[in-house]
Amino acid sequence: MAEQLQRDMECEGLLECFHGLKQLDRACFRALVEAEEPMTVDELAETVDRERSTAYRAVQRLLQTGFIEKDQVNYDQGGYYHVYSPTDPSQVADDMQRMLNDWYAKMGQLIQEFEDKYEDTASGPAVEQ
Repeated sequence: MAEQLQRDMECEGLLECFHGLKQLDRACFRALVEAEEPMTVDELAETVDRERSTAYRAVQRLLQTGFIEKDQVNYDQGGYYHVYSPTDPSQVADDMQRMLNDWYAKMGQLIQEFEDKYEDTASGPAVEQ
């Protein structure tokens, strides 16, 4: 954690910090944000110059974290395919803010527990006179 706090971060670094996403995940997210239209996994794989299966795994991680959305497009003659687009940035920011608030509250609780546990032992045993 000390290393994270001392590092210069970009806003995209929040993807890694909050959700443990990888550099490829960031590249896929950036490609989807910069695209004019939603993209298929095949289009995304070509854009980030990776195999389809590798891009698909990145898409799945981005879906799980809520950074992107999946829509189904139906063919007129039957069948369908999926396209992916970024989630509304304000929704993503709200989710990250909620996670940060939860983390902050948990850290405050753990610090209080630490203080309660070691406060008595730090002063040593009481000496009778």
